[in-house]
Formats: sequence, structure tokens, C-alpha cells
Amino acid sequence: QVQLVESGGGSVQAGGSLRLSCAASGYSHNDSPDCMAWFRQAPGKEREGVAAITRSGAARYGDSVTGRFNISIDNAAKTLYLQMNSLQPDDTATYFCAAGAFFRDRATGNLCPPIARGYNYWGQGTQVTVSS
Repeated sequence: QVQLVESGGGSVQAGGSLRLSCAASGYSHNDSPDCMAWFRQAPGKEREGVAAITRSGAARYGDSVTGRFNISIDNAAKTLYLQMNSLQPDDTATYFCAAGAFFRDRATGNLCPPIARGYNYWGQGTQVTVSS
């Protein structure tokens, strides 16, 4: 059973940066999840795909964070990261880490898109608050 624990959330002013981490466990290196991703959910809004990455490092980003956020993975350490730069108040949300098997975006054919339906395992989330 894959277990995911997020950390690194906090409060920052607009324009600042944060780095989120997601520590994964419950599997051997040979059975690493094919896809890992970050999602976020603000109060009263739907869960939004932020970024996703394959086990080999191919990354996809949501339109609202492209150019500001960077997703990376350390397979040896079983840790997923999200570097968030130029943060804005609209980035305020609870950020969730997720993991799952290979799947494709039906519209684009892209592997491991940041689409929630493809992910089976979820962390509890970490809060990010950006003040203006």
C-alpha cells in the first residue's frame, strides 16, 4: 500500500517561494509508482491538477502554474518535490501529493497528466497560504 506524506507548506507573501515535499513509502524501488503528481484545492473550488511527472522524469504542468512551478522526483529517496516560485494569492490552497499507475490523457495522449481520475493514492495535504 503506497503511503504519501506531504510537508513544506506555510505562509508567504506574494512573489515568494516555497518547496513542497512528498515522502512516499510502502513499495520497493522496482515497484515505484509510474505517475506522481501534485494537486491543489482551495475552499469552495474543485481540485485542480498542478503538475505531474513520470517515473523517468517527464513532467506536465497545469496552465496556471507553467513557468512558475517545477516538479521533480528523487526515485532513490522516494520523494516528490514541487518548487513554487512567484507565488500569488490565487495559489492559496491545500496541496496534495498523489501516485498511480501509467495512464494517458484521453484528449492529448500524454502520459501521466495531472488529472485526478488517474491517481489511486493520495496524501493528507499541506496548506499553502499566499498573502498580498
